Amino acid sequence: MRFATLFCVLFLLLRFGDAIIVPVDFLALQAIRKSLDDLPGSNFFDSWDFTSDPCSFAGVFCDGDKVTALNLGDQNAGSPGLSGQIDPAIGKLSALTELSIVPGRIMGSLPHTISQSKNLRFLAISRNFLSGEIPASLGELTGLKTLDLSYNQLTGSIPPSIGFLPELSNLILCHNHLNGSIPQFLSQTLTRIDLKRNNLTGVISPTSLPPSMQYLSLAWNQLTGRVDRVLLRLNQLNYLDLSLNRFTGAIPGQIFTFPITNLQLQRNFFYGAIQPANEVTIPTVDLSYNRFSGELSPLLSNVQNLYLNNNRFTGQVPVSFVDRLLAANIQTLYLQHNFFTGIQISPAADIPVSSSLCLQYNCMVLPVQTPCPVKAGSQKTRPTTQCNEWRG
Repeated sequence: MRFATLFCVLFLLLRFGDAIIVPVDFLALQAIRKSLDDLPGSNFFDSWDFTSDPCSFAGVFCDGDKVTALNLGDQNAGSPGLSGQIDPAIGKLSALTELSIVPGRIMGSLPHTISQSKNLRFLAISRNFLSGEIPASLGELTGLKTLDLSYNQLTGSIPPSIGFLPELSNLILCHNHLNGSIPQFLSQTLTRIDLKRNNLTGVISPTSLPPSMQYLSLAWNQLTGRVDRVLLRLNQLNYLDLSLNRFTGAIPGQIFTFPITNLQLQRNFFYGAIQPANEVTIPTVDLSYNRFSGELSPLLSNVQNLYLNNNRFTGQVPVSFVDRLLAANIQTLYLQHNFFTGIQISPAADIPVSSSLCLQYNCMVLPVQTPCPVKAGSQKTRPTTQCNEWRG
């Protein structure tokens, strides 16, 4: 069998001359093909005829006589993708710079041998069924810029070696079963981290994330501790989601002095008030389902969609919120399930159709009746005993 394979390789070398890939890459592609199959409705592998030039195969890209990119599966076919496992022979593709697999039913672990492709810059295998741990050897891919293993069944912790990748720009590991703490990231080009919907725990070190961060999503984990010192360093953020964690401490007003386009800190266990800072325009801020307390900062009235519900905010709602709401500058203002004692809005106020206001379950008699989301419940006002407990 081995002799027949070698004969086939020699035949192709003679047939295609300089156009054919090196034998090592040829055999690696054969092994990859044997370990994967088209799911019903997919015909991606129809062109993988090993009696022709492998550089003409669907998803195979070459530079000279070596494979440089492998995009497995047809992203435009609308089919279920591929099934099977990733053969360890993939590490034999020494010139590989890009590896991606479309969503499908790829199972098993991610081969440690991938780290042998030292030139790899892009690795994306999302929405499959990869299991096991993320190989620590991926830290040897010093040129890796994007690592996307999202929507799989990966377990274990995020290897600290991933944090040492010097050129990492995008790390997307959301919707897995990862545990442990968030490692320290040293790359000064890191702009996107998405780790939501895992089982991560521990405290985020103030120096764990570089100032280059623009997109940070850590929602739906079990992270704890304070985040104020972490956020103060991230002055380039345009998206922040820390919802459904167990963070504590106050959110300093200074974090609102740079343009955050989406701020979500839902269902955490924060304590402390949001302090005022310089005015800034922010499209969406979501601080709902936390334990934020203290009086509301007028700064947040510059937000178009503001979710402060299910916290421990107290005092009067600043008049600036009312002014901007009636001017249709605020589209969503959710203040339900707090301890607010009042808001200066006339019962006859004409709230724009494009705006939504919810005030129920606070320490006040509702000045206006407005539709609220179903999750807000049917109770209009908090029990007096609860309001006395939180007075002041």
